[in-house]
Amino acid sequence: MSPGSSAQMRPRPVRWPWVIVLGFIALAVAGSILVVANGESMAEQVPFIIAFAMFGVVGALITSRARNRIGALLLWGAGMTAAGFVAGEATTYLVDQGTTSGAAVVATALFASVGWAVGILPVIMLLPLLFPDGRLLSRAWRPVAWFAIGTLAFLAVAVVVGEPTLAGSVETASVENPFYIPAIDRFEISDALVDAILLGTLVAAIASLVVRFRRADGVERQQIKWVAFSVTYLAVSIVLSSVLTSLGASNTVDSIISGAAFLSIPVAIGVSVLQYRLYELDVVVKKTLIAGTLALLVIGGYAGLVWLFGAVASGRENSASLFVIALLLGIAFRPVTKFARRVADRLVYGRRATPYEVLTDFSERVGGAYATEGVLGRMATILGEGVGAEAARVWLRVGQELRPASSWPAEAPAAGTLRVGGDVLPEIAGETAVEVRDGGELLGALSVRMPANDPMTPAKERLVHDLASQAGLVLRNVRLVEELRASQRRIVAAQDQERRRLERNIHDGAQQQLVALTVKMRLARSLASKDAAKTEAMLEQMQEETQTALEDLRDLARGIYPPLLADQGLAAALEAQARKSAVPVIVESDDVGRYPQEVEAAVYFSVLEALQNVAKYAEAQHATVALAQDNGDLAFSVSDDGRGFAAVDAGRGSGFQGMADRLGALGGTVAITSAPGQGTMVAGRIPAATQG
Repeated sequence: MSPGSSAQMRPRPVRWPWVIVLGFIALAVAGSILVVANGESMAEQVPFIIAFAMFGVVGALITSRARNRIGALLLWGAGMTAAGFVAGEATTYLVDQGTTSGAAVVATALFASVGWAVGILPVIMLLPLLFPDGRLLSRAWRPVAWFAIGTLAFLAVAVVVGEPTLAGSVETASVENPFYIPAIDRFEISDALVDAILLGTLVAAIASLVVRFRRADGVERQQIKWVAFSVTYLAVSIVLSSVLTSLGASNTVDSIISGAAFLSIPVAIGVSVLQYRLYELDVVVKKTLIAGTLALLVIGGYAGLVWLFGAVASGRENSASLFVIALLLGIAFRPVTKFARRVADRLVYGRRATPYEVLTDFSERVGGAYATEGVLGRMATILGEGVGAEAARVWLRVGQELRPASSWPAEAPAAGTLRVGGDVLPEIAGETAVEVRDGGELLGALSVRMPANDPMTPAKERLVHDLASQAGLVLRNVRLVEELRASQRRIVAAQDQERRRLERNIHDGAQQQLVALTVKMRLARSLASKDAAKTEAMLEQMQEETQTALEDLRDLARGIYPPLLADQGLAAALEAQARKSAVPVIVESDDVGRYPQEVEAAVYFSVLEALQNVAKYAEAQHATVALAQDNGDLAFSVSDDGRGFAAVDAGRGSGFQGMADRLGALGGTVAITSAPGQGTMVAGRIPAATQG
């Protein structure tokens, strides 16, 4: 099964593969008893028993969860080699007991002779063709697979009908082969030719693995490396074993080298399962390791204590000894369990914490943090360390931008701001990103960049998703804090700007006019006794200029808070402003009535800002201002028939941001609807609940 399919629905685990493992154990025990009975060296068999036991365990883990041909292949190898082992030892035992004929001894000898061809060789030949997903790379490789199967079947048949005698575990324990066909001796095939055919088939299978590796990426490439290493090591061990045997090395040394080579195959597949979360077996393997460790320690401790107390308490009642043994085992159970769990966690998760520990640590640390600087830094650290990433980032959405708010580690390369289109998370180059939402709203993202030798896996990606699901409220709070700070900065800047505007307007308008009036008053005073007509004309001019200065001051006052708004309300104040607009404006008031002063001021200045934008940018022929009351809410809109723009791609200008801040202070909202050639509408609303 490919890693990408791990997110799909999986079949329920089955137990029959573990029955095969139990059968292997039973056969291995029976074979070991026969080895001792036959007077053979058990040391030569132990490496192979360990190696093929691992074939069965790894095969059962895969088959019980993933229904993958790789698991079935490993189970086949374990079961058939165990059966061949017992058959060979049983044949030797029967011959030593004088039984050299009969169906039983012929059957065991026959199976012992062909077991290698139908047991382990299919695993070696087919594994490179099928790993890691249990399927051939393409139909073009079917001839190689069928040729390998056909060759092994031919060799098995050749042994059955081409060997006059069949041997057990040793050559001296042989029986006559009733299926032997003497005529076949004329077609004798040399061992060198057989070895060449088998080696060529293996090379073709390995070529399939090489081609698969060149096409693969990410997790699959790492898995193939492990299996390629084990197959290469197996080939080297065969050559090394032959050389050492020719030099007179003992059979025990040869068994250790060959057993280690065979052991490397299931170990390589097991590493792929554990390290890269293949088939999502990390939790299952962890429980198996804990149970196995406990069983071994308890059995070993019990055996040791029984031996110890058997020696010390000889002559005493056995019940007292057994009671002490049970008591000591009960006391040791808790620390043994903790030790087993630590060992299992290290084997399954490496130096990283388990996913449960990561999520728990995340909840505890984030729950106790209030400063945005601290919480985002902790979030990035937990994320990066939890999945073993090269770099981890926490992204925060502000308006239509996605900004990197925190990175781990501190020396990680800086990332730029990304543009958000609508409510869709943009692609982050070179990183795996997961969006963070709360109430359906995109608030930000978590992203990680994985090292080449430890790529993203479905289990790690699921952990990032779990962290992102917990980060929604955190990012919302952080964004609110950031928006509050930004709003405070904008308010301070707007106040400073407004003060400068008032100062400039007073200086350039009313102040200059009053200075001019002061000069003319002095001149009129000097002319009063000399030229009455000229004095009268100057006084009339001064009266007009005084009226102009008064109007300027009134306009300035309207900019601060128009008297008409305070006296007659929104509709009258907006109609007065509409008459002064450069673009024809229609005001539809719908008898909205009066509202609190701060509510009317917020709507009034928001409408004025929108009308100024219409006059400056819209190129419109006319505009409409609509006021309405909806269940106590005060709603307004400013629409025009201008050129419009792409509202999704447009950023928030200072004018729109000012409207949003002004209305947001009262719990209100504002939105822009526009499209090229279809005009623009600015709509806002202040809810009744926040109107005081």
